[in-house]
Amino acid sequence: MSESSSEIRAAITAFREEIDRLDSELLTIFNRRATLALQIGRIKKTLQLPVYDPSREKRIFERMQRDNPGPLEDGAIVRLFERVIDESRRLERIMTHPGENAEKG
Repeated sequence: MSESSSEIRAAITAFREEIDRLDSELLTIFNRRATLALQIGRIKKTLQLPVYDPSREKRIFERMQRDNPGPLEDGAIVRLFERVIDESRRLERIMTHPGENAEKG
């Protein structure tokens, strides 16, 4: 193995370590976000408000696209946030409306 190949492997390892660190941060952030969504869900249940708020989701997607510095395209950002929001909504339904179908939109 040449020196440059060794350096390339070391660089890849360093990048992967940084990705692993960021993944751990994302895990913490996703769970904190879900906790907040559950708190909102409990309030919505008390006030008999629907779990799904399409105007709120639209505002989130618009803000994320507006604030997106790249390199991910806006469509990718929206798809990522759709998934995060879908999972938060599903969890909110399970925890605050246990008798309802958790898979509803």
